[in-house]
Amino acid sequence: MKCPFCGQEDTKVIDSRPAEDNCSIRRRRQCVKCKKRFTTYEKVEAIPLVVIKKDDTREPYDRAKIEAGIFRSCHKRPVSVDSINKLIDEIENEIFNIEEKEIKSSTIGEIVMDKLKTFEAVAYVRFASVYREFKDVNTFMQELKKLLE
Repeated sequence: MKCPFCGQEDTKVIDSRPAEDNCSIRRRRQCVKCKKRFTTYEKVEAIPLVVIKKDDTREPYDRAKIEAGIFRSCHKRPVSVDSINKLIDEIENEIFNIEEKEIKSSTIGEIVMDKLKTFEAVAYVRFASVYREFKDVNTFMQELKKLLE
């Protein structure tokens, strides 16, 4: 594992234990050169997942896209990075538990919205406004009414 601080390729594992989600291994490492410590996570490599987009094109699943959307929707909200990462892990677990080789992007979007609804209301509305492509204030208000019910 390459050191994120100095780029040295020689690091040693100091501690290893199951992560909180029990689906990965958390490893504390130390760089042999600069002596700085960092954490890595080891996960089982899942079956490659292909996402079917709205226009029927296909692309490999990319966790970073979900992360980017959720981080944007949580911008300036009182939520910690750890809680966001746990949410993303939950979303990813649900996606992979479907056990399909291909999944529609709309299915992923609905899973994300479902999780965000109980996680943080403002983040949910922000995500929904982009995901559902609200055309005007009325469609925005309808989504808010659904949330309030």
